[in-house]
Amino acid sequence: MASSFTVITRASVAREELFDLSLDIDAHLASMSASDERAIGGVTSGAIGLGETVTWRARHFGVWFTMTSRITALDRPARFVDDQTRGPFRSFRHEHVFEDDGDGGTVMTDTLTLASPVFGALAERLILVPYLRRLIVERNRHLVDALDAR
Repeated sequence: MASSFTVITRASVAREELFDLSLDIDAHLASMSASDERAIGGVTSGAIGLGETVTWRARHFGVWFTMTSRITALDRPARFVDDQTRGPFRSFRHEHVFEDDGDGGTVMTDTLTLASPVFGALAERLILVPYLRRLIVERNRHLVDALDAR
């Protein structure tokens, strides 16, 4: 059974800026420094594009995980999707949507849908989803702060 959740982030920057930074491997790594995340394969620096992959290695719950994701949809500056092609999840899909807020800013909506072969539905909802939600909130805060500092 799959679990899904959404995180909405508001930013005072143009959606093109936030969209582009969201596809930047270096910005992602900076936002995930607490988990010692590294890009070890595929696109490992700069912007990732449609059809390209990145392999991440990171420590979560004290365990090292490796996951390869592919950008499976990209419509700049409105939306992109990354899907796990190999890794710890039975399935993992992350949709990023960027909308103008009408005041020169952006509403960024992240929707994650995942299924874990290890934890089961209950642990997925009680442990994994809240953990991943916190990671996305932290990542988005880092991206917005980086753009605000420019």
